[in-house]
Amino acid sequence: MIKEAVSEIQGVLDAYQRLAPIMIHTPVAPSNILGAEKAGEIYLKLENLQRTGSFKARGAYNKLATLTEEEKKRGVIACSAGNHAQGVALAGALLGIRVRIFMPLQAAKTKIEATRNYGAEVILAGETFDDTKRITLEAMSRSGEVFVSPFDDRAVMEGQGTIGLEILQDLPNVDNVIVPIGGGGLIAGIALAIKQLRSETNIIGVQSYQVHGMISSIWRQELVANRSSKTLADGCDVALAGELTYETLRSRIDETVLVEEKDIETAIHYLALKEKVIAEGAGALSTAAILSGQIDHLLKGKRTVAIVSGGNIDFSVFKEII
Repeated sequence: MIKEAVSEIQGVLDAYQRLAPIMIHTPVAPSNILGAEKAGEIYLKLENLQRTGSFKARGAYNKLATLTEEEKKRGVIACSAGNHAQGVALAGALLGIRVRIFMPLQAAKTKIEATRNYGAEVILAGETFDDTKRITLEAMSRSGEVFVSPFDDRAVMEGQGTIGLEILQDLPNVDNVIVPIGGGGLIAGIALAIKQLRSETNIIGVQSYQVHGMISSIWRQELVANRSSKTLADGCDVALAGELTYETLRSRIDETVLVEEKDIETAIHYLALKEKVIAEGAGALSTAAILSGQIDHLLKGKRTVAIVSGGNIDFSVFKEII
């Protein structure tokens, strides 16, 4: 049984060894305020303190580090609203691989500038992430570059899964892990690691009412798109989740939560003023789920980790919320 468990997550374990010298083992910080309010132990996994300000650097580096020499020479191409872009750009800089990134026209200026500062070529195209992805794949078919998916890739997903290993190291008896969902790479990777090593831990996924392709797919038990309008959680603005991430997650998720845009604003405000944590919209989704009161029954008397997945919020948006 132990051998089977290790075999299932060998890629995550390999990624952990690969990333350990490069990435930060981010802190799991107790939230005394939320813990007292919800009558349980609540911790924040601060991936906003990761290199590039987001968990995305983990999966991006793991993917680029496992490319063949021939693939590295071809260069890589990716599409992103910002955090995956920075992760791929950083990985390319560290590994000496040429990087070209397509980003939506409405991507945050801070994320565009940061991606360029890491040395990547940035091209703005498409009104939404899904438009940008289509344009990127068309460009890849002409150029021969290696496409680095923001989520629907085994190496990317396994890189994100190293967060699950860190959580179990720091809190071996964790009862709940609350994770933001976009295309599903983060939650699928974490669920893969944690469910294999501690099956009784609840995996709770959170999305906005405005965009919830993965949660809709989980509900319907088939991969479907769902997007009514843009969301403050722009890093999770993915209408159609990945096939690999959906298949990985659908048997490993225990609870789903949808939050209003106002809940996300409240969470950003709360994290900044009460916890002294700067979170972008996607990074605040897990905290929004807690503050919304929808999962109080799961939190009482339990040990819960909420993933703060990123802190790359546009200053003008942050200023308006605060």
